[in-house]
Amino acid sequence: MQEAAVSLLSSWQNFYVIIGSAAAALTGLMFVVITLIAGVRQRVPSEVVGAFSTPTVVHFCLALLVAAILSAPWQALWPASLLLGLSGLGGMMYIVIVVRRARHQTDYQPVLEDWLWHTVFPLVSYTALVVAAIVLPGNPALALFIIGAVMVLLLFIGIHNAWDAVIYVAVDLSRPENKSQD
Repeated sequence: MQEAAVSLLSSWQNFYVIIGSAAAALTGLMFVVITLIAGVRQRVPSEVVGAFSTPTVVHFCLALLVAAILSAPWQALWPASLLLGLSGLGGMMYIVIVVRRARHQTDYQPVLEDWLWHTVFPLVSYTALVVAAIVLPGNPALALFIIGAVMVLLLFIGIHNAWDAVIYVAVDLSRPENKSQD
């Protein structure tokens, strides 16, 4: 039974390679986004970066970590399950930090869309990862589909948030200052 469950992981190898590669590439692109943010006329305070940009890198890195965990040649599922569960719990705790950072920074007033994409959707993802980790040893087929959905959701969250940051910088912060001519 355990060998059959472990062999299920090999049927997901292409998925993990694709998602892991995408997560790694997108993490690199976030460095470009941060460089763009650093180059705007109006400086973005580190509190805003910590609340809205750093979590995007964390989501990409977690997708990469999950891909790496599930690509390892496990002899049993429980070690992978344990690592996935710890990763999910770490992500859930990190979202609490993100909420606190977003609420305490004063340079940008988050709207509903921000709260959804920066806190709610990631919290759902990390919670689903914990659930999948618990389910993995007993029902690996179901758990692997949940984990796959989590990884795709984390990538889409990261893509959305990175795009949002670029648009904010390009449109809102790059406008010339409105100087009155007295």
